[in-house]
Formats: sequence, C-alpha cells, structure tokens
Amino acid sequence: MDNNEKKYFKGKCLVATPSLDDERFKNTLIYICAHSEQGAMGFVINRKITEYSFSDLALQLPINFGPCVPPLALYHGGPVDKIRGFVLHSTDYLPDDCVETGGGVAISSSIDILADIAHGTGPKESLIALGYASWAPGQLEQEIIANDWLVAPACEELVFRTKDEEKWQKALDEINIDINRLSCFSGRA
Repeated sequence: MDNNEKKYFKGKCLVATPSLDDERFKNTLIYICAHSEQGAMGFVINRKITEYSFSDLALQLPINFGPCVPPLALYHGGPVDKIRGFVLHSTDYLPDDCVETGGGVAISSSIDILADIAHGTGPKESLIALGYASWAPGQLEQEIIANDWLVAPACEELVFRTKDEEKWQKALDEINIDINRLSCFSGRA
C-alpha cells in the first residue's frame, strides 16, 4: 500500500455519530467501496428494506429463478440511485466484472450474480443493496473532520454475519468508542 492509498478509506466502515444531522444516516454503518481524490462511494449495510425482499425483486427480473428463491433481505444502500442494485459479497466468488474492495469483500452489479445467488451457485455470503451513498471530492474528509463519521475496520464478520441491529455498536466497539461520551458539537479550540 502506498502513501496515497493510506489516506483513503476504501474497504473501511463509516460509523454515524450523534452529530450527524441527517435522518437518512442516523445510526448507520456504511461500507466504503471506493475512495480517492475524485470522491467516495459506499453502502449502508445495516438498514433492511421491509417493503419487499429478494424474491420480490427476482420476480421483476428477466431470469428463470426456479421454484426456490433464497429468502434474502434487501438493504437501503443509500439515497443515490435507489433503484440500482449492488451486491456486496465474499471473495470466494469473483466474476470478471466484480471489484475487490478489501476485508474479504467484493462488489458486483451484474444481473448474473443475482441469478447465481438464486440458483445457489453464487458467493457464500452476500448483501444486496439498492442505492448507494456518495461524496464529492473532499466532502467525506470534511464530514469526518466535522465529527459526523468515525472510521472503523471492516471485515466479513461485520459486513455479512453480524445482526443488522448490532453492526453499528460492534463497529464502535472495534475502535473502542463509547458513543455516550461523544459530544454532538464540533469546533476548534
């Protein structure tokens, strides 16, 4: 890893702090899949969509899924392009069109991965997100300076195997932060 890569947060998680004044991101955990001088992109990984599921989505796609579609949840990936789907998945499944992002996580957005998941031939672990979060150049860094986000390590355990309602707190525990001790105000001395 060169010095340029060290200042970016690709493959890490953002933990929303109490000072973040945006209800869409309250108590969210965001997995960052891309970050450079051009900006950043990530997915909320702890907010399930309750209105419909993967089987509902599967019925809308031009694929023969067969009789048994796995009971997978869909997630609110973020407020941008909410109808576009992405699959965060384990690296045991690496088709040509996927991008490895670190921590044992890769991202795919082709319809082929959905078919493979439905047929049981896809990745061992996956999380399907509709929409994403994005930041303009320098915006994420400014939000971190303003104490809106904390940066935590990401791993397969946190992304795929931790209960959604526990992910935010588990990420805080990983960086030894007691959220009750954080101030909702930022400033300069």
